Amino acid sequence: MPIQFPLPVKAVVIDLDGTLLDTAGDLADAAEAMLRELGMPHVDLAEIKTYIGNGVSRLVKRCLTRDMQAEPEPALFELALASYEKHYGAHVSRRSRPFPGVVDGLEAMRAEGYRLACITNKAARFTHPLLKDTGLFDYFELILSGDTLPRKKPDPLPLLHACQVFDVEPADLLLIGDSLNDTQAARAAGCHVFCVPYGYNRGRPVEELDLDAVVPSLAEAARMIVRK
Repeated sequence: MPIQFPLPVKAVVIDLDGTLLDTAGDLADAAEAMLRELGMPHVDLAEIKTYIGNGVSRLVKRCLTRDMQAEPEPALFELALASYEKHYGAHVSRRSRPFPGVVDGLEAMRAEGYRLACITNKAARFTHPLLKDTGLFDYFELILSGDTLPRKKPDPLPLLHACQVFDVEPADLLLIGDSLNDTQAARAAGCHVFCVPYGYNRGRPVEELDLDAVVPSLAEAARMIVRK
């Protein structure tokens, strides 16, 4: 059955990296510092962007192996992860900024009374400082990081948890993201999902994904929904 717009929803949950914030520069800087410390070859920013989206551990593994799924030698991975977290934690928000339309979209959603959450696979020790430093923290009633619950996206658990907290049915919740992880989590949970085209979907166009709409910005997403 075709989706009708404006889409009636009660709550909106939004991904962080590649949806709310352009974090690739800081993620790449930390990766470069890690690789330099380990005496390994440089990885450029365009390649790093294809590695983002499954949390820091997978990003580090991809930088070490130059492969999306390969597993590095465990001892090397442990060294690399500690190095990466040290460098990223020191400069988590030096270059990260909200994408165009993000603040306008959040303001519009808050004004309409939607329940708002941020759901990310990034660890809480990075998520909270990053949202605070970029001025977005106070927009969200609920923030779920990759280590908040036992499972993270693409598992539906974080979305179902948000539904419980907000006391809404999955069909009344919209996820706005930028990647396959987001669409898989939303479909598994029974939620609606929009994707922005400017994020980090492993180098693939979001139009290929199973979603309800591609939205150019969060400001436009706010115009495509109505409070139920």
